[in-house]
Amino acid sequence: MKKNVQKFYDNPEIIHSPSGRMLRIMSEYLGPQELFQKNKIQDTVVFFGSARTQPKNIVEQAIKTAKENGNSVEKLENLERDLRMSRYYEDARELAYKMTNWSKKLKQGRRRFIVSTGGGPGIMEAANRGAAEAKGLSIGLNISLPFEQSGNPYISRELEMEFHYFFMRKYWFVYLAKALIAFPGGFGTFDELFETLTLIQTKKISKHMPIVLFGAAFWDKVIDLEALSDFGTINREDLDLCYRTDTVDDAFNYLTKQLTEHYLGDKSPEE
Repeated sequence: MKKNVQKFYDNPEIIHSPSGRMLRIMSEYLGPQELFQKNKIQDTVVFFGSARTQPKNIVEQAIKTAKENGNSVEKLENLERDLRMSRYYEDARELAYKMTNWSKKLKQGRRRFIVSTGGGPGIMEAANRGAAEAKGLSIGLNISLPFEQSGNPYISRELEMEFHYFFMRKYWFVYLAKALIAFPGGFGTFDELFETLTLIQTKKISKHMPIVLFGAAFWDKVIDLEALSDFGTINREDLDLCYRTDTVDDAFNYLTKQLTEHYLGDKSPEE
């Protein structure tokens, strides 16, 4: 009788050991590649932003409840701040909706400019939600973290992924991306934004990739790129790598013009 001996490639002890690290890394390269090919996705438009930003109706209800419960002034002030920031959730949702509707009208054999996010709550959820409301596909590149939920309910089921390695997740953010929209966010948003800018500046990304900084009041206050130029730590032309805007229509018009000019030629959306 033949013994049932476990094969090495199917041995969890080996796969999850330090020696199996290269296999785990390769799986986070080959797995997403297989999914993208299977779903005929050619390229993406990536949305970055805070996981803490909430929908307007949720914050309004929280404010109402806080007032009824007699919560502290500090609590109400924080909620009022959250209400101001909620406009970015609604804007990301609307922009993703418009971009998805636009991309669905393209005469292409493969799926173009699919909304891609980090798959979590906040701005990521808003973008996936907008794409879903436009009845289009959207991607969620989750990362396993101990303190943050992953997998918002609006990601297309067949395009929800979870990564262990940040650098492999970042690879798939950038590799298929033809544009990036950064909404107000924290350290994670800055990390992703500045790594992409570095890759563009150093020509490691040779394709044309427009970067939109959405929310002029936020970006004007937290990032002073002019100062970097004044101090000589970046070139003056590096300032042109980002386009700042405060409206969905302006962002949509800029992005679709850039994508049409650089990637579609005369293959513009149907009217």
